[in-house]
Amino acid sequence: MYKYKIMLTGLFLSASFIFSACKDEKNEDLTQSVNKNGAIETSVTVQHLDSLNDLLVTKHAVWYKGAINKTFEHRDTVPALGSEKKAVKDDFGYDKNVEAKKEYEIFITVK
Repeated sequence: MYKYKIMLTGLFLSASFIFSACKDEKNEDLTQSVNKNGAIETSVTVQHLDSLNDLLVTKHAVWYKGAINKTFEHRDTVPALGSEKKAVKDDFGYDKNVEAKKEYEIFITVK
């Protein structure tokens, strides 16, 4: 029994150490401006086309020595996610249920 108490205590301490290391920290990779001497700036947007399709627009601007050297734009259709009921406040502060299109979440991995 004593052996299990030691194991449980060790497991609890390990778990608490792991969770304390996962606290939210300020992301130092976020920037407010682009290094215009040498960078690639990317923007990703999703526009609603119709009830079945959305338009994914990806734009890249290549910055070189203080000026845009080249731009790329890619457009692709992706399936629409449909719509959902949302509670919003109108101009007078009253709650109102409206039908709104679902939005894609955008995740970018940079290597």
